[in-house]
Amino acid sequence: MKAALLTRHGGVEAFRYGDVADPVAGAGEIVVDIHAASVNAADYKVRQGSYNSRLTFPYILGRDFSGVVAAAGPGVDDLAVGDAVFGVCDAGIEGAYAEKIAIKAALVAKKPARLGHDEAAAMALTGITAIWALEDTARLKSGETVLIQGGAGGVAGFGIQLAKHLGATVITTASARNHDYVRGLGADRVIDYNSEDFTAIGRCCDVVFDTVGGEVQVRSYDVLKPGGRLVWIAAAPAGFQPARNDVQVLRPRVARDRAHLERILELYEAGAVWAPAITRYPLAEAAAAHRVSEGRHLQGKLVLMVR
Repeated sequence: MKAALLTRHGGVEAFRYGDVADPVAGAGEIVVDIHAASVNAADYKVRQGSYNSRLTFPYILGRDFSGVVAAAGPGVDDLAVGDAVFGVCDAGIEGAYAEKIAIKAALVAKKPARLGHDEAAAMALTGITAIWALEDTARLKSGETVLIQGGAGGVAGFGIQLAKHLGATVITTASARNHDYVRGLGADRVIDYNSEDFTAIGRCCDVVFDTVGGEVQVRSYDVLKPGGRLVWIAAAPAGFQPARNDVQVLRPRVARDRAHLERILELYEAGAVWAPAITRYPLAEAAAAHRVSEGRHLQGKLVLMVR
């Protein structure tokens, strides 16, 4: 099969498009013919070696995908060859920048026909991350106010829609060019982080969902009510210790499972969420997609089209 192969840690020139052996389904696994694979911010960090990862090269990046079941291993009786599915690799496992992937059947869900493969790939990891953050961890409730940092991104964009569905008032930060986009997702108030200080809203938020990290997280404490919850997926600066002890600081565990993928579908079928803006690249152009991802100012999601 063809794959976008990472030959070493480093810049985008470390990618090579080439051939590797087809995967084989083990017990409890399926092989999926991938049609679309999502590019996540974590991918370029793995490529750069930011996580102190010790990879065996050539290595295949990619954590979420959509495609069609090509083979089923022993013990798989709830999926069949030809089923359209989407899924997210287990923590610490990758391999979706390729024409095929072997994965535990429990980590995929059937894809409805009206959801495109590119849309399903774009919603998979972003969706379960936002669900874990806002529903399972922050336990966001109707009538609460949430500030979602970096609203134009994939996870944050799903989070805006989910928060509105849960009955919250949603404030988000975004550059001016993305204001219409995030308002279309359901944001009640948009703050231009280039020209406005988001802390000027005062301590009005029950929840902050931080997808940006760094100094943004440090300053986010200034908008939380006493007893508020700060949920983060992007870290604060090294060594930072919050000055407030009257708020909770929470990190979602983002476990991969079929139940959370089916929650995405439940929300989608209810019209509560829809696919983000998608920029598509051929699989062979993974390096070009990574250049955009590193810039961290994209709208929605980047998706590699495989078939």
